[in-house]
Amino acid sequence: MIEKALTSVDVEFVTTLHGDESVSFHVLLQPRGDQADRLLRAIDDIALGELDEARREGETPEGEEARSVGQQALDVSVQALRAASSEAEGRLVEDHPLDALKSLVAEVGADEVIVLTDPHYVEEFFHRDWASRARHKVGVPVLKLFSHSKA
Repeated sequence: MIEKALTSVDVEFVTTLHGDESVSFHVLLQPRGDQADRLLRAIDDIALGELDEARREGETPEGEEARSVGQQALDVSVQALRAASSEAEGRLVEDHPLDALKSLVAEVGADEVIVLTDPHYVEEFFHRDWASRARHKVGVPVLKLFSHSKA
């Protein structure tokens, strides 16, 4: 589960986690863009000392524009995983991402879930981040990783 396009560093990181073991990726991405999320992201930016980023949170695409940006990020990520010799498929999730994740885990018989995001301090503090919530829902181990660089 990702929230933005994977960078080359992220791709290398996730594709080497299991050494030479054959791994396939089923990537879920939820487009950004509602006011509550915007406020939490701005607080996270401030906590990281990224005041310019906090000011730009109002520029986050919403609605159809967010879906389009999300689909592009998903396509780039899936192609990057495939270029790294991994099997990869992707789905854009618009509603209830954790329900979609639970369904996907059951559908493909996943052994684990990787949640790869930027730090979200407010959500993590209250255990409302995707990884914390997924641990109670999907029935397989959930590995929480932070993006290595900006996309």
